[in-house]
Amino acid sequence: MSNSPFLNSIRTDMRQKGYALKTEKTYLHWIKRFILFHKKRHPQTMGSEEVRLFLSSLANSRHVAINTQKIALNALAFLYNRFLQQPLGDIDYIPASKPRRLPSVISANEVQRILQVMDTRNQVIF
Repeated sequence: MSNSPFLNSIRTDMRQKGYALKTEKTYLHWIKRFILFHKKRHPQTMGSEEVRLFLSSLANSRHVAINTQKIALNALAFLYNRFLQQPLGDIDYIPASKPRRLPSVISANEVQRILQVMDTRNQVIF
């Protein structure tokens, strides 16, 4: 258990609502990071602007993956909407960018080497 009575009360609430243990740990991790990001301010004294700043910093400074940012958003949405019962509304944060991926292709030389080691009856397919 955490040393924080606040985080412990969130944990208890999540268990009473039947959240999975992995979800509990993940949400508590992101809620704690959010609190630390804002210099240990209590979440009740903050709102959508602080959530926006935190989520945007994950994209800009920490360069997290888009799904990581979404998990952090879900954790904070749980914190505010369900636990604190202070609806956040729309949050206009900077989304993390998807990494640019180049297609994986092989050269003509590599194709030639593959064909050389293949059984001749399978070469007809290519």
